[in-house]
Amino acid sequence: MQFLFPAFLFALATLAIPIIVHLFYFRRFKKVYFTNVRFLKEVKEETSNRQRLRNLLVLLMRCLAIIFLVLAFAQPFIPLSGSVKKGEKSVSLYIDNSFSMNALSKASPLVELAKQRAREIVSAYAPDDRFQILTNDFEGRDQRLIGKEDALLRIDEIRSGPASRDLSKVLLRQQQCLQTGKAENKIAFVISDFQNNIADLERFKDTLMQVNLVPMHAVQENNISIDSVWFDSPVQILNQPANLLVKITNHGTETAEEVRLTLRHDGQTKPVGALKIPAGGNKLDTVNFNILHPGWHEARLSITDYPVQFDDDYYLSFYVAEKINVLAVNGGTTNKYLSNAFTGARYFKLDNSDARALDYSKFADYQLIVLNDLNSVSTGLASELKTFAQNGGNVLVFPAQNADLSGYNGFLQNFNAGDLGAFENVKRQGAQVNLDEFVFRDVFLNKSANLRLPATTGNFKIAPNRGEQVLTYRDGTALMSKYQQGEGALYLYAAPLDEKVSDLIRNGEIFVPMLFKMAIAGSKSRQIAYRIGKDEVLEAKHQVSASGESIYKLKMVADEQADTESPTPTNGQEFIPEQRILGSKVMITPGAAIRLAGWYRLGLRADTSLAEYAFNFDRKESDLSYRPNELLLNGLSPNIKVLDENAEANFGQVVGEQNQGIIFWRWCVIFALLFLALEVLFLRLWK
Repeated sequence: MQFLFPAFLFALATLAIPIIVHLFYFRRFKKVYFTNVRFLKEVKEETSNRQRLRNLLVLLMRCLAIIFLVLAFAQPFIPLSGSVKKGEKSVSLYIDNSFSMNALSKASPLVELAKQRAREIVSAYAPDDRFQILTNDFEGRDQRLIGKEDALLRIDEIRSGPASRDLSKVLLRQQQCLQTGKAENKIAFVISDFQNNIADLERFKDTLMQVNLVPMHAVQENNISIDSVWFDSPVQILNQPANLLVKITNHGTETAEEVRLTLRHDGQTKPVGALKIPAGGNKLDTVNFNILHPGWHEARLSITDYPVQFDDDYYLSFYVAEKINVLAVNGGTTNKYLSNAFTGARYFKLDNSDARALDYSKFADYQLIVLNDLNSVSTGLASELKTFAQNGGNVLVFPAQNADLSGYNGFLQNFNAGDLGAFENVKRQGAQVNLDEFVFRDVFLNKSANLRLPATTGNFKIAPNRGEQVLTYRDGTALMSKYQQGEGALYLYAAPLDEKVSDLIRNGEIFVPMLFKMAIAGSKSRQIAYRIGKDEVLEAKHQVSASGESIYKLKMVADEQADTESPTPTNGQEFIPEQRILGSKVMITPGAAIRLAGWYRLGLRADTSLAEYAFNFDRKESDLSYRPNELLLNGLSPNIKVLDENAEANFGQVVGEQNQGIIFWRWCVIFALLFLALEVLFLRLWK
């Protein structure tokens, strides 16, 4: 047994006081006259024996009361480990407040039980100890040590949220904060459900900081989530059906029957169907709907799943242009076949321009630029086309038969396309089309049918081993190649668009879908959804209001069917995000300001909408599989321990025993009071 304050043991010298009082207590006797002296002697001897016994018991009670009172101040304990941490302590507590902590543990959510555990831990320490209260939000105010009362108030403020952190990063954050304190004793507590997807404790290598893992046990839930959603085509076309692919995962151990999927679009909700998803598996489904108007569209896919509901909705937004614009840059006369290809398609608009009268500032308004029969490409045009492609546009090149190869090769070098060889007057027949390339993907119903491919009477030699071949000759050389540049691409055709040299214009099954798909692919595909908690960067066209202001705001769009039981308002949230203006673009960084799933509109004023963005909660928390307690310490250093106690345990006492061992001062106080009570009873009842 050891004592926390052994100096108090000197107070045992006070035992001499009741002993001295007992030894030197003289009572004055009163004379009584009796006729029978023998009877008086018998009464006196009997009374003296009882009086002496009572006085000895009273003395014993007083001595024991003083002994246990002194021991209570000395605080005896039995250490459970080799050393006991004395002096001021710096304590860091991490409370996992992710969505998975909303799971139930008997009657209350895990996050509430975790907060109660944190309060008990803080209460177990001395008033002069310092504390850090850390959550998944990683707020700046939580990266400092505070007093005991402030720590208890901070614990009361904790609410569950969408953020989720790997535990190795949490421990690193705790270590950084504890190093700022002056106390030599540094202790960290991690209160979490220890999901498998965050419990990377083996990556934390510090062996000096004492780490206590406090697992929270929940009732096992079977969760179903919408994992991801995407379109099968990068660009959606007006008055055309859109195909939306949805991946739904069953994280439970039982097969999910009749999982109902619904789509909300254009203010209407329609059922998609009922799905059967095997245990631990996923289901890929296709949702079809029509696009009836241009502009921004808001959609939400939903399933019904209880009790874990944060991943049951998936929000998305996308933009549909009224027309796709194509620019033909002609070196000579306008090509009538090129113009006729777009005449019958109302969704496409073709503009012809002479190569000597180009307005480079309007290139951003087009999705496809066709270079037709240019003898040479100037350095200025080459630079503008590279920028156009990097921003998502596509460039299609039909060189002139008498082209200046030096000018063309300088242009092609910007796209890492290699040099263009000399023109060869040799008849060649196209033999193969790359059906995996987006231009020809899903164009032909019967892929095994013998297609009539273009033939040429002469062609330029395209450098091999550069880019991706889209059309090839019988000898394997390229008839048309694709070179990726940023978000766009350059398509180089080996022959001029002249019916005397190439019959491409007479191959409608190749020529027309090739132009259409290139124009569609040149419409820069926008991300349909973003993830809350990730450092997303949003992009939009920069505009200046009439008043000259350029302060952009993000406002949450009202969702009539949003969760009305949410503790945080779900509609009407508006804030000014971090923004940077780069030329004709504005880059928006919402950061941690977005904490609710839904649609957000970007505008300069309340009544404007320049762009719309959809945000969803991270699906990392959907998998409710936890690491068992017996596996938590696998591969970890000895300074990491697990405090696994039942929900009814007094965690303050558990923590006290961990720090100081088995403490006896409370028992000493109880025994001191007990012996004082016995003394009173002896004095009052023993007559």
